[in-house]
Amino acid sequence: MTQSVIWSPISGGITAPTGFEAAGLSAGLKPSRKADLSLLLAPEGSVCAGTFTTSVVRAACVDLCADRLQAASGRVRAVVTNSGQANACTGDRGLVDSLRITQAVADRLGLSEDQVLICSTGVIGVPIVIVPLLAAVDPLVSALAPDGGAAAAQAILTTDLVEKEIALEAVIAGRRVRIGGMAKGSGMIHPNMATMLGYLSCDVAVPCDLWQDMVRRAVERSFNSITVDGDTSTNDTFLAFAAGDVLPADQLGVLEEGVTLVAQHLARSIARDGEGATCLMEVQVDGTDSETEARQIARTICGSSLVKTAVHGRDPNWGRIVAAAGRAGVDFSADAVALWIGPHQLMSAGQPLSFDRPAASAYLSDRARGRYLVDDTVQIRLTVGGGSGCGIAWGCDLSDQYVRINADYTT
Repeated sequence: MTQSVIWSPISGGITAPTGFEAAGLSAGLKPSRKADLSLLLAPEGSVCAGTFTTSVVRAACVDLCADRLQAASGRVRAVVTNSGQANACTGDRGLVDSLRITQAVADRLGLSEDQVLICSTGVIGVPIVIVPLLAAVDPLVSALAPDGGAAAAQAILTTDLVEKEIALEAVIAGRRVRIGGMAKGSGMIHPNMATMLGYLSCDVAVPCDLWQDMVRRAVERSFNSITVDGDTSTNDTFLAFAAGDVLPADQLGVLEEGVTLVAQHLARSIARDGEGATCLMEVQVDGTDSETEARQIARTICGSSLVKTAVHGRDPNWGRIVAAAGRAGVDFSADAVALWIGPHQLMSAGQPLSFDRPAASAYLSDRARGRYLVDDTVQIRLTVGGGSGCGIAWGCDLSDQYVRINADYTT
C-alpha cells in the first residue's frame, strides 16, 4: 500500500542524493569572468529521462541529447553545460563543437561519448568559445565533488539574478530517499516543454520507461505551467537522473510526488526571477472537465500582457483576467465564472461584485515588496464550472525593466 510521507527540505541541491557529484567554474566563456561551465556526474547504472523544446529552430545540443538518450535507452552518466553562448543557429559548427566537448569530457571521465550530454545557454547565433572551454575540461572534472551542487547551479546562469536549487528528503518503505534539482531561466520563458535548462537527481533506481513517464508528467505540472514573456527558447532542456536502490513498485507514486515538488519549486523560482519582475503570480483554475484544460486557462492568464501589466500597476482589473480565460481555447459558461484576487472576491456567477478596490490594490502592492520571500505571490483563483478539473500556472508581472534588459541584451 502506498504510504503517506513528508518531503522535507535539505541542503545540497543537485548533489544531495547519494552518489551524485557536480562542479562549476569559470572557463572564460563570459567577458564577466563569472562561472560559466558546469558538470554533473551520476552514479554508475543511472538512467536519464529528458524533455526538450518543441521549436523547429533549436540548438544542435538539443538534438544530440535527445538522440543519445534514445540510442542508449537512457543509460547516460553526465551532462556538461556551458553558459554565455547558446550555440544555436551556428550551422555545422554547432554540432562539431558539441561533439568535441562531449568527447573530451567522456575521455577524462573514462566514459563512452554516448554517456555524456551537453547543454548550452546564452546568446542565439553565437558559437561556443571552444579553445578555453576544452582547456577547462581537466580542472572541471578534477573539481567534481559530492558538495559541488552550489557551484554547478551558479555556473549555468545567464541573466538570472539568483541561483535556483533545491533538495528534498523523505523516508519511503524504510529507506531514506533524496531528490535534488537545479535550473536556470529568467527570460524567454513560455514553455512548450520548458524554456530553460533544468536538472534533477534522485537516488532511487527506476526503470527507464517508467522514469520517462514520471518525469514527463512532472514537467507538465511544473515547467510547462510557467511563463514570463511568451517567448520559447531554442535550447530548452530538462534532464532527470535516477540511480540507486529499488523501491517497491507500489511506492513509485510517492516518489513521483517528490519529483513533482522539486520540479515545481524550480519552475516557480524561474517565474519569480523573471526579467524585471517584482512578484510571482500563481493562477489556480478549477471547474473544468480535466486538469489539462484548467492548466491551459491558467497559463493563458499568466501569459497575458494585460494581466501582467495590471498586476505590476497594482490594478485589480478583473476584466483582463476573465478576457484572457475566454480566449484560452477551453469551452466554459461565462455565467459560471467566479474570481478572487487574494482574499478579495471580484465575481460570482459571471457577474461583478462590489469589492474594496483600494484593499485589493494594497494586496497587490504588498506582494511586490516581498520579492524572493514567501509573501511575494499574487494569488488569483478562477472557477469556471462544476467539473473536477483543477490546474495551476505561474508567471510574473511585466515591468519597464523587462524592456530595458532585453533592448540592451547584446549591446
